[in-house]
Amino acid sequence: MSEAHATGPKHPYHLVAPSPWPLLGAFSAGILFVGALLYMREVTGWVLAIGAVLLLLTMFVWWRDVVKEATFEKLHTPIVQLGLRYGMALFIASEVMFFGAFFWAYFYASLYPTEAIGGVWPPEGLTVFDPWSIPLLNTIILLTSGCTVTWAHHELREGNQKGVVQALILTVLLGITFTGFQAYEYASAPFNFTDGIYPTTFFMATGFHGFHVIIGTIFLTVCLFRAAKGHFTPEHHFGFEAAAWYWHFVDVVWLFLFTSIYWLGAGDAPLH
Repeated sequence: MSEAHATGPKHPYHLVAPSPWPLLGAFSAGILFVGALLYMREVTGWVLAIGAVLLLLTMFVWWRDVVKEATFEKLHTPIVQLGLRYGMALFIASEVMFFGAFFWAYFYASLYPTEAIGGVWPPEGLTVFDPWSIPLLNTIILLTSGCTVTWAHHELREGNQKGVVQALILTVLLGITFTGFQAYEYASAPFNFTDGIYPTTFFMATGFHGFHVIIGTIFLTVCLFRAAKGHFTPEHHFGFEAAAWYWHFVDVVWLFLFTSIYWLGAGDAPLH
């Protein structure tokens, strides 16, 4: 055997092996979105459920392979981790553009209300949410979760595995609590999605944010199990850093939503 083959690759890059998970992920996402349309049209909910299960299965097997590459095969070298950080930063930048579209639609409608809605914002006759009830409570919950995930990061850098697990448990519970309050808020909403421009922009912006909270909670739950198994070290924990970055992004978006839509957007309308 030659010396080159005996000592392994001569570069620090990770060449990913062929994987079926990207194709399965795209297929599952397609079923999920078709199922969501059928569910909203009140045709059937089974397609949505099947898509969700397939997507969760894809996430599990794909993350399993990534964890194996990073933790056990030691393939995530410093230069690979740098590339992952750039990738996560670009992904969050794309998310900023995604939410920017919803804010643009909301501000366009609210700053220049048309005669069709009475020339005022919120539209006449519309009852809106009291920003100082559940929205304020959810703001406190989400900001607290940002503190607990930062606490977890500090404990991780200090090498305190028990502290990391405790802080992540609190963060996940806070994320679940936020989702529960938002679900209750939606169930008791004084308007429907099709009741005009205000409900449409409200549900699109806050609904997609709620979806991101659910994804972030799943992300942090995976990190919780990994932390409990000792996968993270003070020098090697990009998986946790990516989850923390994502969670802080969710926090910041919510602050903009609370300020612009719930608080300033309430105007003089009757409160629910």
